[in-house]
Amino acid sequence: MAPAPRTLPDLATQGGLFDRLRATARPSWDRYVRHAFVAGMGDGTLPQACFRHYLIQDYLFLIHFARAYALAAFKADNLADMRAAARSMAAILDLEMGLHVKYCAGWGLDEAAMQAAAEAQGTLAYTRFVLERGLAGDLLDLHVALAPCIVGYAEIAATLLADPATRLDGNPYADWIAMYADPEYRAVAVAQVELLDRLSATRGGDARFADLSRTFDAASRLEAGFWDMGLGLLP
Repeated sequence: MAPAPRTLPDLATQGGLFDRLRATARPSWDRYVRHAFVAGMGDGTLPQACFRHYLIQDYLFLIHFARAYALAAFKADNLADMRAAARSMAAILDLEMGLHVKYCAGWGLDEAAMQAAAEAQGTLAYTRFVLERGLAGDLLDLHVALAPCIVGYAEIAATLLADPATRLDGNPYADWIAMYADPEYRAVAVAQVELLDRLSATRGGDARFADLSRTFDAASRLEAGFWDMGLGLLP
């Protein structure tokens, strides 16, 4: 039986960098985490063709996500951060992609076909933006660009669980919601929030807040664009 809806605590540290970035980018953030694609997953009305399109593009996104962590290792200035980035890259390549492929198989999607699929414009825009911020900036710029994805999915799942409109029994998307509401994934999101606070303290985050806010807002808009891509079956 699916778990009863419950309210999970906010992931942000009050007054921390993520909390302030999210507050500054609130309109873009809300359009992302409360998108019609998300609502359709919650009540089970999202057309399954839209979800399959999203899953294929998410597979391609994960490849670039791994590249972003390779870049994070290059941009790190100490061994601890290099090792953390290397672990994250390995987790994506050796674990997460395998789990994603297994999940996609349940939706009738073959890995070879996903690998051969063309990247949609929304995928191109978001992944290249993240990599560009890392290449042009430093480790803090890169992680601010990554944060909407990592933390946003955990917030989306928590919000759906707390929403009385969410239907879990018989919902084809209940497993997706459960995956990102899982304590293990929430721990990953919390670690990202804590990492932003640490990098902000060591890399002058307060002095750079205006620039970081623009990056966070753009990444949130591109995340919403990723949902647009799925909902509209956009190439």
